[in-house]
Amino acid sequence: MTLRRALAAFSLLILSGCVTYPDITQSRSPCRSEPGGWCAFVRDAAVDAYPFAMAATNAYTGDDDLYGNLGPALTQLDRLEIAEEDSEKGFGYEVFEQFGPPGDRGERQPIARIMAFRGTDFDGFSDIFYGTLRDDQADIAIRYFKAEMARWDDDVPWVVTGHSLGGALATEISIKYPEVAAYMFNTSPFYRGDAMTNDTRRTVFNERGELLRRFSRFSEAPAAEEYVINCAPEAGRITKHRIRPLADCLAWIAAYGSEDAGAVVAANAVSKPEVECGEADKPHPGVSHRPLEPCVHRSRREKDD
Repeated sequence: MTLRRALAAFSLLILSGCVTYPDITQSRSPCRSEPGGWCAFVRDAAVDAYPFAMAATNAYTGDDDLYGNLGPALTQLDRLEIAEEDSEKGFGYEVFEQFGPPGDRGERQPIARIMAFRGTDFDGFSDIFYGTLRDDQADIAIRYFKAEMARWDDDVPWVVTGHSLGGALATEISIKYPEVAAYMFNTSPFYRGDAMTNDTRRTVFNERGELLRRFSRFSEAPAAEEYVINCAPEAGRITKHRIRPLADCLAWIAAYGSEDAGAVVAANAVSKPEVECGEADKPHPGVSHRPLEPCVHRSRREKDD
């Protein structure tokens, strides 16, 4: 435990810690003839996960890179007021509702209610101290999740999500409430509980090469469906850790299979992932796209000596 905390302190003085997973989603060779060069299982996973990546992005209330348009399948709801003593410990979250596809009359029904936990805010030391060095934020997250469930008290299933430290808080909820699905992005590995609890209802996406994945070997990763995406091979490790670029990449990939994701890409002017073939200003081909020639992903270019 002492080693875990010491490493966490060192890591989060730079950036919040993240988990290391096998790189299984490199699609430069076997999937070159599929839309965008992305393998089918990656496209399917992106369709499933991109709304939660957007919610995790917009949990950073007040940041300047939030989504201005959440698309037709996601809307933000009012949440409970966060007590001052909890806010002072760095805790933050937002609540969203996810809608299914339109029915015969164009109506959409809610299919999930999402609690998105904010990750580390580097305006102060409170997130690092109360979120990683201590377990205060985990206890606070459980308390507010219980209160939100009681407030709504209906049959809409809950999903939790978060980026970095927010991913660790989502893991905590999924361990305590095994019926709740969880989606984590560039997640911190510092959480309590049994890693295998609810493992089939957790999904993790990490950007390949993001800054602090190397520190994850000192703490067991939460068991989950794990994906490593190589969206931005030329980006620096700090940029790779940010949630908005990863969420943009997932929305772009999802738009090959989802018109709702395509609407998000268009409304927010989401750019093509750096790794995908084509010019930087390439418009998204849409769900009906069938490539006429292979789309070879671009790897990191070697720097001149």
